[in-house]
Amino acid sequence: MASIIAGDDQLHVRVVSRRLVKASDSIKPHVLAVSNLDLVPLSVQGSLFVIYPKPPTADFAAVVAAFEAGLPSLLNHFFPFAGRIVTDPSSGLPEVHCNNQGAELVVGEAGVALASLDYGNMSACLRKVQLPYGEDMALSVQVVSFACGGFTVAWSTNHVLVDASAMSLLVGAWSELMRSGALAAGSRPNHDRSVFRPRVPPSYSAALDEAFTPLDSRRQVNVLTAQQSFVQRTYCIEASDIARLREMASRDGTRATRVQAVSAYLWKALARVVGTADAACRMGWWVDGRQRLTAAPDLRAAMRNYVGNVVTFVVREASVPELLGTPLPGVAAMVREAITAPDYDERFQELVDWVEDHKTQRYVETPSLGLGSPAVVVSAGGASPAHTDFGFGRAVLLVPTSALTARLCAGYVQTVVNPKADGSWFANAVVWPRLAAALESDEPRVFKPVTAEYLGLLR
Repeated sequence: MASIIAGDDQLHVRVVSRRLVKASDSIKPHVLAVSNLDLVPLSVQGSLFVIYPKPPTADFAAVVAAFEAGLPSLLNHFFPFAGRIVTDPSSGLPEVHCNNQGAELVVGEAGVALASLDYGNMSACLRKVQLPYGEDMALSVQVVSFACGGFTVAWSTNHVLVDASAMSLLVGAWSELMRSGALAAGSRPNHDRSVFRPRVPPSYSAALDEAFTPLDSRRQVNVLTAQQSFVQRTYCIEASDIARLREMASRDGTRATRVQAVSAYLWKALARVVGTADAACRMGWWVDGRQRLTAAPDLRAAMRNYVGNVVTFVVREASVPELLGTPLPGVAAMVREAITAPDYDERFQELVDWVEDHKTQRYVETPSLGLGSPAVVVSAGGASPAHTDFGFGRAVLLVPTSALTARLCAGYVQTVVNPKADGSWFANAVVWPRLAAALESDEPRVFKPVTAEYLGLLR
């Protein structure tokens, strides 16, 4: 039984049922080897939580029945998620045994209304709502009802199988299947990991080698420092504020993108908080390679609906005086240069080659350790399914979560598109208390704490 404090009440999640659901098609047993890019992120469990208000025309039993009926068809297309994650005894590396063992469908019941949850800290809250699932489970779908008639759905898996974009593809495909009964050809997933092959011999730059550090306790801060250094927040960023930042960050005919404008705003806010305490600070970005791998036509085609990990990390350091003294358009230009400068075709090939030489060890991106100048990492948009309507209306909130417990000490801000599709964003943030306070006191505020009222759950 999981429990959290929800407002002044104690929330209990009771497991009503737990069962395995198999693909309805026949799946020939086989082993799916993960790619070298799948070994870059830490092998940790993670979820996409989606929150729905009370459906206007259905009860929770109908919701459960719909998910139970739709899951076999989804697994026909996403067959690895009906398998199991297994460690190869000879290599020590993970692989997926696709024998149609079944995905897990868990139904739970909570004793409080959705409006009572702490939406300003939704990530920590929902991690406690999530029910444990096996380390070998490729997909655990958890549907939990609340006293108000609303419900949550958690699509839970392991990062070795998907990045945020791939998880978004899975959820969006399921929505399409449940709404239309079929998956259009353009929505069908590609599970072929063989497109990412190392060169013989592997070749990569010294800079890439320096970008990673072995995940060793001797190179990390202690657990109390890591846990006590940060606060978790869930923010909304209105469409009007994003548009205003883009106008402020644009100049000379070059229009800043949403990511560039929001990143520039964050970087300047971080510099103000750092002040004279350090000479510099850093911003990092997780970059999705699906739209950036352009050299080989076959690779471009393979990236269409590719299920797996295709992300790389870029970072830029600047002095605090430079960031404070440069207007927002200049900082946005620094962001743009950092993100667009790499030759991504070569960068991803180097990354594949680097992992080939280091795949038996666990590594982490060096700036995430918290050593050197303060760093905030941005991950933008990838966890935002195009559709969240499964026949019961749109969701009101998306929250990506991770079970990562490594002692990392960098700030992290993950943005997702509001399911209302009104141009606004949600931001799941793990940041220093001083940075959170600065963001929440800046006027006009861009990062506003999410509330039940904002989500329309008080009606």
